[in-house]
Amino acid sequence: MPQDLKTVSNNSQPIRCGWAGTDPLYCAYHDNEWGVPVRDDRLLFEFLILEGAQAGLSWITILRKREAYRVAFDNFDVETVSRYDEAKVAELLANAGIVRNRLKIRSAISNAKAFIAVQREFGSFANYIWGFVDGKTLQNSRAGLSEVPASTELSDRISKDLKKRGFNFVGSTIIYAFMQAIGMVNDHTVDCFRHGEPGRDLSS
Repeated sequence: MPQDLKTVSNNSQPIRCGWAGTDPLYCAYHDNEWGVPVRDDRLLFEFLILEGAQAGLSWITILRKREAYRVAFDNFDVETVSRYDEAKVAELLANAGIVRNRLKIRSAISNAKAFIAVQREFGSFANYIWGFVDGKTLQNSRAGLSEVPASTELSDRISKDLKKRGFNFVGSTIIYAFMQAIGMVNDHTVDCFRHGEPGRDLSS
């Protein structure tokens, strides 16, 4: 972490966005990943699938299952996931380490196929998704969590376009969470030590 962190005076802990709480896993995710620009297609696919898996659940639940997801979904290799058959679906439904929801599992497979189609059209999924913001993070200045929206006009537009391309579990709220996670928007609140320095691209 940077040495000049904004800190809480009584315990010298960095001031974080309120949602990060005190769970070490959540704090590490907030400090090192959330809001950092991602332009690597493998990691973009991972986030897209995990955000869809979160629907109706808490993000900390998904974070705790993340390593199991990486093993179960062949490290989110999109070509491999796109070829999953019914035997693989049955295997995943029996895997207690992931969210055993048939619709979400089938969605991951169909989304892999749609993801590949986007890669073929745009050269990479990163080219496609970052094109919505001209390749640059949208810098916000939220005073607190109450100012952070669940969705925006832009997430509405991206969601609509993804659905037209055959993606599932890509509603506007899920897509805005995806945009926050991959650094398309910087929604660290202004008092958070991460607000002014979202960090280097995770793909670099």
